Amino acid sequence: MHSQIIVRPAVASDFDAVARITRDSYLAAGYFEDADHPYMRKIQEVTLRAGQATIWVAERAGSVIGSVTLAVAGEPYADIAQPDELEFRMLVVDPAVQRSGAGKAMVEAIIEYARQLPGITGVALTTGEAWESAHALYRRTGFHRVPKRDWLVPGTDIKLLVYRLDL
Repeated sequence: MHSQIIVRPAVASDFDAVARITRDSYLAAGYFEDADHPYMRKIQEVTLRAGQATIWVAERAGSVIGSVTLAVAGEPYADIAQPDELEFRMLVVDPAVQRSGAGKAMVEAIIEYARQLPGITGVALTTGEAWESAHALYRRTGFHRVPKRDWLVPGTDIKLLVYRLDL
């Protein structure tokens, strides 16, 4: 448990921080050269995303330091979720505080939440091919690779890897 980190549903006053952290994290990962790429613009539209999906934030000492988007099959932000899965996307931690436990706290909260959902028997996610620290976090929290479900970000040659945790 990460007592100094609170994972909670995002509220409108969090949206600017969520957009900034998402943008900064994706740029720091090197997938996009600037924030004007169409996919980058889409993931920064937090108000729109919040109307179509569940967004959580990780907060420490009153500051938002991370966020994640949750979806189930059939929802607009579900890319890979099968009918029995909770999917999480865009799990990001402010690059200034990465590796401080916020990512793990969010993953643990997602798993706990998924266990309470009727009909959900697994948690699925996609992650960047080169994001080794993310891969390590997912393996440490019980996820396994599902290579047959890997896919490309639309309009790019960016391969996303799929992981799943059986509940």
